[in-house]
Amino acid sequence: MPDSSVFELRKFVAPEIVYGEGARLLAGQYASIFQAETILVVTDPGVIQSGIADDVFQSLDEYGIAYHVFSDIQPNPRAESVMEGTRIYREKHCTGIIAVGGGSPIDCAKGIGIVSSNNKHILEFEGVDKVEIPAPPLICIPTTSGSSADVSQFAIISDTRRQVKIAIISKTLVPDVALIDPVTLLTLTHDLTQHTVLDALTHAIEAFVSNAHSSISDIHALEAIRLICSYLPLVMQEPKNLEYRAYTMLASMHAGLAFSNASLGAVHAMAHSLGGFLDLPHGMCNALLLPSVIKFNYSGASERYDTIGKQFGFDMSASMSEGRMDALLSGLSEFYTKIGFNSSLSDIGVTRDHVDDLTEKAIMDVCMVTNPRGITKKDLISIYESAL
Repeated sequence: MPDSSVFELRKFVAPEIVYGEGARLLAGQYASIFQAETILVVTDPGVIQSGIADDVFQSLDEYGIAYHVFSDIQPNPRAESVMEGTRIYREKHCTGIIAVGGGSPIDCAKGIGIVSSNNKHILEFEGVDKVEIPAPPLICIPTTSGSSADVSQFAIISDTRRQVKIAIISKTLVPDVALIDPVTLLTLTHDLTQHTVLDALTHAIEAFVSNAHSSISDIHALEAIRLICSYLPLVMQEPKNLEYRAYTMLASMHAGLAFSNASLGAVHAMAHSLGGFLDLPHGMCNALLLPSVIKFNYSGASERYDTIGKQFGFDMSASMSEGRMDALLSGLSEFYTKIGFNSSLSDIGVTRDHVDDLTEKAIMDVCMVTNPRGITKKDLISIYESAL
């Protein structure tokens, strides 16, 4: 059957990307190109402790660029952190931002940028295209191979009052430059490696089956899946192998370009609700929910899920669609086992008593709009329960 998406008019957004060993050392050069006299470096305590931030500071020093550091950031960045970072940005008269870290520092940096230029509270930007004035120059240096925040038009911020993570989607959130350096991955722990790359895998799968996918986003999504299924098991065995790490970093970049332009689906909507409510690692939430969502969604995008199975190398030759779905789910389960991931929602403290509240928040998430199959609260309850 011909794919009509190759004829559809689509826009594809991406930052300037510099990929490869040593990319992080170009921070000062790019800050000088943007004529940023004073930079706010947004990072977290772990990145500072790893020494990666020191490389950025040295690069800024070499170009004579003043900087101030904001590192009071927790996983699942809070709205309060964004507003505090904005206060420092203004107080120090900064004219640009460099984010060094995983999704939390980068999303926080994006939030600081749009708050500083629009003079609104960060929670007022929830949803799609709510940012009127572009942010100051933003340079991102990712230190995980999962969030892909360094190449996307998304920012995910925790609203602690409502206990939910909100999605902000705007082309103004696409960073100006992403300096993607696989060397930064060598300091990651086992769990952080596993969770972040599984986040990238979920990005790629949801982007490929999204009802807003395009022929361009498809290319990036499938390449991300190929790289992850080939190299994540090797990384888990040899975490100091830079070549293997580099392929997972490349996979994260491809997955980010895919979902930034095709958006996501029910997995992320449900994971945002779950992570905001119980303050859990985002990538782990995605991975735990992914099989149950695939089972629900399969009938709405069976050919696309079959293509994903083939990209993994699973036997998708069954004549009946139910057999192919089972092959995909079985293969994904074996992949999880291969990389040592074998948790359930129950294992991380989620109970049936949580499900109704989680459902109420997930159904409102903007990522639900591009899920390939229509979904109701009753459906969400069943999906959460099946993942317990």
